[in-house]
Amino acid sequence: MKAKIGFDNEKYLKLQSKNILERIKKFDNKLYLEFGGKIFDDLHAARVLPGFDPNIKTKLLTKLKDKAEIIFCISANDIEKHKVRADLGLSYDNEVLRLIDNLRSLDLYVSSIVITLFKGQPNATKFAQKLEQRGEKVYFHRYTKGYPSEVDVIVSDEGYGANPYIETTRPLVVVTAPGPSSGKLATCLSQMYHDYRRGIRAGYAKFETFPVWNLPLKHPVNIAYEAATADLKDINQIDPFHFTAYGKLAVNYNRDIEVFPVLKNILRKITGEDIYKSPTDMGVNMVGCAIIDDNVVQEAAKREIVRRFFRSECDYKKGQASFDTLERSRMLMSELDLVPDYINVVALSKKTSRETGYPVVALELPNGDVVFGKNKKIISASGAVILNALRTLAGLGDDFDIIKDNILMPIIELRTKYLHSKDGVLTLDDVLTALAISSHDNEKAKKAIEKLSMLNDCEAHCTYILSSAEELSLKRLGINISCEPEFLNNKLFEN
Repeated sequence: MKAKIGFDNEKYLKLQSKNILERIKKFDNKLYLEFGGKIFDDLHAARVLPGFDPNIKTKLLTKLKDKAEIIFCISANDIEKHKVRADLGLSYDNEVLRLIDNLRSLDLYVSSIVITLFKGQPNATKFAQKLEQRGEKVYFHRYTKGYPSEVDVIVSDEGYGANPYIETTRPLVVVTAPGPSSGKLATCLSQMYHDYRRGIRAGYAKFETFPVWNLPLKHPVNIAYEAATADLKDINQIDPFHFTAYGKLAVNYNRDIEVFPVLKNILRKITGEDIYKSPTDMGVNMVGCAIIDDNVVQEAAKREIVRRFFRSECDYKKGQASFDTLERSRMLMSELDLVPDYINVVALSKKTSRETGYPVVALELPNGDVVFGKNKKIISASGAVILNALRTLAGLGDDFDIIKDNILMPIIELRTKYLHSKDGVLTLDDVLTALAISSHDNEKAKKAIEKLSMLNDCEAHCTYILSSAEELSLKRLGINISCEPEFLNNKLFEN
């Protein structure tokens, strides 16, 4: 069954690049473009906008690569606290390294790294030394004196002027980061201040994806954005500045709306004019214009809101989210009258678990069939469900010779005897490794391996909280996984 598409990548790429080029021309051929969201692997956008390429931003930059250079910002506080990107399990400093390597592999120019909010943090200093030893240009930006209210101090040699000037050579300077609150805006404004002192009329804009300004405030796509940022307390609102200026409704989020009067004053102080009438004006966001099937997009967004609800429930259970975040997720569910069983596999996994007495993972295949995996003594529920899915997709029926015992048993012995694992249960990674080894001389295993790509965008639900390793493995297969907020056992340490 062919997946339903709700978004036109080519149309979006054409419109977004056109608008960026027009914005560059507006500012005498020098634009600092703040990149919101993920520059690679924007899996949230891919889930709520079926058809959206999660790496469309890098494709756009590749299209503009002769005009663009990239600056990375990372907060010294995030380095010091070892802040982690939850979906990949990477610390922010390692994520910066990964992103730089990936961008350079596409022949994109990354010119420098800025460590923001710096006040001598030891780990940030070590990170800078590590980069400089590899020949990278590293700059330190400290807290901006006078921010946010003392505009005369902010826009002075004591404020933005106290930051070192980052030498740039191209008309489009993309300022990005591994996550939110990394100092992207301050870096852009600091650069503008220095440029104007040098007689360069530079500009600022935001590359945005969510919220979608020209969709209704309560459109599921916009509510899904609120669900994704529930921990940040982002709230979508009608942009009052846009309505006052143009008499048109536009959606923005609370932080941009709240900071706009301050930002407007700062920009006026730097440039000597009001270059924007509203926070929506600052954004370059053509997502809404590339939606080609609103029904498909709405359905996908509702599913994402439910998944985010389960994520909040599990994070709260693990002590990784506040009660306020959990309540926010519940409220967003109620706004669209959604219930946890809205996703088909949720109810089916719980029903099968009750009937069998085992923890279960249920997975819906592309044709709508549902397969199950039970957590037993040898293989985890995640490993079992993937094996069952691949058997079904490859038309192998219930043939359990897909992996021979002479391959499975040595792995179990390795885990228990040499790696000192107390349960000896084969994880999903173990199962996939065994399957790959089996495919060398087992035609059935080879057929199963060839079906792995068909699991992309399949829905799955687990009746317990998966280990971080197994959850990450399922996500890497492109599976949309959610979990019940229940622990598999009473062990405190996850090994």
